[in-house]
Amino acid sequence: MSDLILHHYPSSPFSEKVRLILGYKQLGWKSVVIPRIMPKPDLLPLTGGYRRTPVLQIGADIYCDTALICDVLEHRQATPTLYPEHNKGVARVLAQWADNSLFWAAMGYNLSPKGAAAMFAGQPPEAAQAFAADRGAMRAGMTSLRPGDAAAAYRSYLRRLANMLDEHPFLLGDAPCVADFAAYHPLWFSRVVNPAMAGVLDATPGVLDWMDRMHALGHGQMEKSTATDAIAQAAASEPASLTDETFQDEHGIALGASVTVSAETFGQEPTAGILRAATRTRYTLERQDERVGRVHVHFPRIGFVLREVKA
Repeated sequence: MSDLILHHYPSSPFSEKVRLILGYKQLGWKSVVIPRIMPKPDLLPLTGGYRRTPVLQIGADIYCDTALICDVLEHRQATPTLYPEHNKGVARVLAQWADNSLFWAAMGYNLSPKGAAAMFAGQPPEAAQAFAADRGAMRAGMTSLRPGDAAAAYRSYLRRLANMLDEHPFLLGDAPCVADFAAYHPLWFSRVVNPAMAGVLDATPGVLDWMDRMHALGHGQMEKSTATDAIAQAAASEPASLTDETFQDEHGIALGASVTVSAETFGQEPTAGILRAATRTRYTLERQDERVGRVHVHFPRIGFVLREVKA
C-alpha cells in the first residue's frame, strides 16, 4: 500500500484538520513541508496549478481540498469513522459550514490589524507584506468580512458550538466526527498560531475543554520526508485504477475532454488536464509533467468549477 504523503506547513489551519484526522485514525504518514506563500515550485508539478494547503499524495494520485481528503482517509481506514451512520448528513453539512462561514469569521478576527501585528511581531516588514499580498491574490473577487463584523460573528459561532457541547463531549455525540475536525482548526489558529488573539475563546470554557480533547488525538505516526522524495515517488508510480462509479454528466462535457478545474472562490488557480472521471462526488484529471510523469489529480465537485477547454 502506497504511503500517505501530506504536503503542508505547520501553521496551516486546514493542515491541522487533516493532521488530527491522521491521529484519530492512527495512520502513518510522510510529512513534506511546503512554503506558506508562492512560489511553490515542488507542489505545482503535482497539482498542475492548485496551490491551496494541504494536498494529499498517494503515489501518482493527488488529492486536493480537505473535504475530499477526509473521504480518502475514511476509505483508507474506516474505523473510527468520520461519518457516524445516524448523523452522516448532519456531520457533512456542519463540516461544510465550519470550513467556510466559521473559518472566514475566525480568520477575519485572527488577521485583523491587531492580529496581524501580533502574528508578525519581530519579523521584517517584508514578511507581513508578502503574506498579505499572497492571500490578497487568492481572495480575488471575494468579499471579506471587516474585522468588527468578523469578531462579532466569531463570538456568536463560538457560543453556538458551546451549546452543542453542553450534553456531549463532541459536537454530535460521544466521539468526534468530521464536523469536529472542521470546527476545530480555525479555533486552533487563534489558540496556537496567534495566541495574542486567543482571549476570544475564554467566554466559552466548554469549547476550550473540547479543544483539549481534540488536541489529545495527536497526529498519528509522522515521518519527515522531502519534496524530492515525493516527486520521485510520483514519477515511479502509476495512478490507481479508477473505480467503476457512474459517470455523472452535469455539464455536457465528455470523458476524455480537455478541461480545467478551479475553486469557486478562494485560490482560483486552474488545473488543466484530461477528464478521466466525473462521479457524484469528484472530478479526476489526468496530467503529464516532465518531473512527475503521469498523475491523476482529484477534486471534490462541491466548491469547484469544471470547464471544457475548446481547441
